[in-house]
Amino acid sequence: MAYERRYDEPEPQRVNRWLAQAGVCSRREAEDLIAQGRVQIDGARVEDPGRKIAPGQTLTIEGFGEEGAAAAVSIVLNKPIGFVSAQPEPGEIPAVRLLTKETQRGAGAVPDRTASLPALGRLDKESRGLLILSSDGVLAKAIIGPASRIDKEYVVEVTGFMSDRKLALLRHGLELDGRRLKPAQVTLIGAHTLRFVLNEGRKRQIRRMCDLVDLHVSDLLRVRIGPLHLSDLPEGKWRYLTPAERAALIGK
Repeated sequence: MAYERRYDEPEPQRVNRWLAQAGVCSRREAEDLIAQGRVQIDGARVEDPGRKIAPGQTLTIEGFGEEGAAAAVSIVLNKPIGFVSAQPEPGEIPAVRLLTKETQRGAGAVPDRTASLPALGRLDKESRGLLILSSDGVLAKAIIGPASRIDKEYVVEVTGFMSDRKLALLRHGLELDGRRLKPAQVTLIGAHTLRFVLNEGRKRQIRRMCDLVDLHVSDLLRVRIGPLHLSDLPEGKWRYLTPAERAALIGK
């Protein structure tokens, strides 16, 4: 089975960039497909990874059916406290239970209750905010893969005495599980409110970081994953990720 699509943009564009913007695959994966000899333009095999496609030309990827990106399900959810994003323990409620018609915003059928929709970046039971649930392998690699450069932003309420030294340690100077943490952007935006921007996702990282400097997290809200913002999606509601949002995430 092959993926086929006509290029209708007004100006020529590099094949890998166009495929990433269209949400078909990442730029790196497009380059891999070219190297494997699976990409053709108007029937001629593409050999140069920098090759551009011109308006009116048709691109074909051999052995790359649309069941890949097109059939993958990706959900944007504003997770409330009390739901778990990972595999639930007995008595816990998984976040996928929130995917009902009553909680949906926007169009589209409700995913089947048996669908596998793992969280792309966990959000613990006591935390709330932006969560992506997806069966899209390309998207998962872009967000939580070892080479991912996508950052995540949180607004965190804390209790305890705040100081410049504690802020400095939170930004760079702490270790978890015997490994030094990557530098983080941590800013004080209220008397007891911090904004964290992280480029890694250790288990319960922010809570554990705060514990190390004698601060206690009373509320943790994730507001952004890369270019995707929580925006005005109400708590407990969900919608489908748009093709443009997917393209922005995998093309970053």
